[in-house]
Amino acid sequence: MTVGGWTFLSNYGHVLIALAKDPDARMRDIADRVGITERAVQQIVRELVDQGYVFKDKAGRRNRYHIAPHAHLRHELEAGVSLGEFVALLRRPIDRTAPSRASRPVGARVREPADTSDAGPT
Repeated sequence: MTVGGWTFLSNYGHVLIALAKDPDARMRDIADRVGITERAVQQIVRELVDQGYVFKDKAGRRNRYHIAPHAHLRHELEAGVSLGEFVALLRRPIDRTAPSRASRPVGARVREPADTSDAGPT
């Protein structure tokens, strides 16, 4: 979790990304990664399967999960974005050599000094 106690994605988004990264993951492992109970993960996965966002295949005694890449996000603000695009965005490798602005709170970011070259006499 973050310092402020909230994140930009819901538990549904976190579970979806966890399944996309590891289709063979156990519910217990996803619960640990997301920070919710195993029962909550089971409910979320069941809803994602029921709504057609995730497909479940039996692999022996385990389940394997597949994201439906052509399904679209539900909210009208993101309705034009497919699950495939969403997952690809969040699975993109992170450039660890670039300085991270996200690690600092917005208010703590350094602002560039104002250009005073055109300011008249003081």
